[in-house]
Amino acid sequence: MKSFKNRSYVLTVNISTVIKAGFICILTFIIMFSLSGIISSLKPGYQVNSTIIHKATKNISSKLLFQFLAADTQMINASISSREKPPSIFTILLNSATNISFKDPRSFLGRELPGFTFFDSEILVAGEGTNFTNLPIESVPSDKVFKSKKDPKLKNNVHLDEKDNKKDKKVLSKSDKPSVFIYFTHTRESFLPYLDGVDDPNAAQHSKVNVTNLGIKLKEQLEDRGIGTLVDSTDVQSELLAKGWKYPQSYQESRELVQTAMARNRNLQYFIDIHRDSRRKKDTTISINGKSYAKIAFVIGGNNPNYEKNAHLAKQLDNRLKKNYKGLSRGVIKKEGALTNGKFNQDLSGNAFLIEVGGVDNTFDEMYRTTAALADVFSEYYWQAEKVNGNQSDPPAAK
Repeated sequence: MKSFKNRSYVLTVNISTVIKAGFICILTFIIMFSLSGIISSLKPGYQVNSTIIHKATKNISSKLLFQFLAADTQMINASISSREKPPSIFTILLNSATNISFKDPRSFLGRELPGFTFFDSEILVAGEGTNFTNLPIESVPSDKVFKSKKDPKLKNNVHLDEKDNKKDKKVLSKSDKPSVFIYFTHTRESFLPYLDGVDDPNAAQHSKVNVTNLGIKLKEQLEDRGIGTLVDSTDVQSELLAKGWKYPQSYQESRELVQTAMARNRNLQYFIDIHRDSRRKKDTTISINGKSYAKIAFVIGGNNPNYEKNAHLAKQLDNRLKKNYKGLSRGVIKKEGALTNGKFNQDLSGNAFLIEVGGVDNTFDEMYRTTAALADVFSEYYWQAEKVNGNQSDPPAAK
């Protein structure tokens, strides 16, 4: 009898503890939302989506909230499958307070270790072999490399096209009405096979041998397919240094390039920011029909409120690449959060996207094959869209 009373007492205490914890949790949310309302009314500049309320609640999944409500509502509880074990109060509080989930090991590492910024990435469309262990990583040069006035010495194997060696700040289009604008936020991203004495991906920077060569080649390939293209190879890094800005402000500087181009040429419809990944060759290279290609990844800024439009275009191109060049695309990746820019200037146009062409170990031959493949699928998409918009002219045959 005494044992029964003890068990009954313990059960009563446990129920009381759970009720108190639930009450405290609900009261806390009520107070937080009330405070946010007061702050917003006093100063409209403080929007709810930028407050701590949003940051706290966005970490709680809708499923978790649904199960939380079901704890006290029988009608909701009845709709939950009996096979699903509802989370404990401890799990709910831990998830909302720390964003740690025992079911997702990324949550323990994602924000703490260098290079684990993939935690703020979402794979919208996975390419062949793409997962959270091999997502694109942005190169961040050290302050010494960023401010250096001297380029690394080039190896003897640098053989660029004559056109590539005659880069002007602005490369005009053959067309009177160019539709595509190509630019480079990280202008000096270069490649280790051409840099003498450099083996650090973050130090692979050069003022002449860099991603701008890819843009000029892509322009040539697009115009061979009848698509007028404008390239702006402004050295963003030089502009940053002249203003005393830091490397993370690169997108702020390149944004001005895009806005200027849009203001000067109303015919521009598509905006492509070309980068290269800092991943090594095993993650950025594939053999197709006996030829080596640099893989390509599409990156979409999740902090752009209209990112779905940009993602739609990237998915269309990714799908065409998968059909015609199996394994070439690494997929469509959405990046957002405090550790990245999160918009990548894509809020300026629904037809803007960022591409990672290859990585630090790829050669120009590999990357030029890739830009040709991109030009193929982009031209298919472009001319189809032109017909839908009322332009019935047929695309010229590729040279």
